Amino acid sequence: MPDIEIIYNKLGKEFQKYILPVVDQVELKTRDPFKILVETILSARTKDETTTQVTDFLFEVINKPEDLDKYTVEEIEELIYPVGFFHNKARFLKELPKVLREKFDNRVPDEIDDLLQLPGVGRKTANLVRAIAFKKPAICVDVHVHRITNRWGYVKTDTPLETEIVLREKLLPKYWLNFNSFVVAFGQNHCTPRNPKCSSCPIYDQCKRIDVETKWSKE
Repeated sequence: MPDIEIIYNKLGKEFQKYILPVVDQVELKTRDPFKILVETILSARTKDETTTQVTDFLFEVINKPEDLDKYTVEEIEELIYPVGFFHNKARFLKELPKVLREKFDNRVPDEIDDLLQLPGVGRKTANLVRAIAFKKPAICVDVHVHRITNRWGYVKTDTPLETEIVLREKLLPKYWLNFNSFVVAFGQNHCTPRNPKCSSCPIYDQCKRIDVETKWSKE
């Protein structure tokens, strides 16, 4: 079983070397929960570079929820193109101000169950917004976290939701806040889906992959 404290500390050092994931980048620009929410919604299934370009442009005209009321869905589509699934995301953004007004006094909530009531917000987005915008413990599981924690052998799960449930049981709360950022950056830059850079991996001795390769070398 991998030692999660060793992994966490080493990935924290590696994190300083990488280009930050897009949501961590927006945190450096603003602590505004609304902008972090919007950027997180737009980042789904979209390359970080594209999300950054789009939101840099978008936030020149959209700074608070009520600003979205000034635009039609079609106009929002033009503002956020070319993010992935921009038609759906434009509709979510158009609906967002009304939901915030009617349910949350025009504020972005900080509880997972409340965030899940917002248009376009799933568990990944809700956990990210809670952690990044409010600095409250949350475990965000995206494809990187799901893939890599299974690759380590720390979890054995079939879906990101299953991974989130297991991590909530196994991972100490002190690791929750930065775990996603560290693992996502590691997954984007080093432990890639195909051809991971095992020969230079800082946590290679903590990975289940080493056991598999040792087994192969003996066969």
